[in-house]
Amino acid sequence: MSKKVAVLITDEFEDSEFTSPADALRQAGHEVVTIDTERGKTITGKQGKATVTIDAAIDESRSEDFDALLLPGGHSPDSLRADERFVEFTREMVNAHKPVFAICHGPQLLISADVVCNRKMTSVNAIAVDLKNAGVDFYDREVVVDDGQIVTSRTPDDLPAFNREMLKLLS
Repeated sequence: MSKKVAVLITDEFEDSEFTSPADALRQAGHEVVTIDTERGKTITGKQGKATVTIDAAIDESRSEDFDALLLPGGHSPDSLRADERFVEFTREMVNAHKPVFAICHGPQLLISADVVCNRKMTSVNAIAVDLKNAGVDFYDREVVVDDGQIVTSRTPDDLPAFNREMLKLLS
């Protein structure tokens, strides 16, 4: 059954950490909806290889309308977590026990949403201490799945494992 996946994303996202999971989701028949501050805005990845036209504004997006959440890395999650609307959307998705997929710096939004304590997770090394300080049971592995709900990975090198576990959780 096709799922509707929200992607919280803004400029300076890690190009492949959006394009690879989004392509995998679409190929599996799922709908990918990009969300930023403004519908129709074009954003660019930090490598300059990917551009994305935003499908929906955060103000017109409700967590209840989505089946899962994707949080690509790069500088995007750090920028978005400064806006409480994105933090609240993330918190609502986790608290509703919907699948959440976060790679690299993506878990920064989960930290700000205060939903990571006592969870098993991984991330890029730069924010590992932030996860540990937030109460995460941290693993330096290519992919970690917590409680059949949250899938995390470290870097673009881990995308094959990340995509595999993401799709498995949605099936």
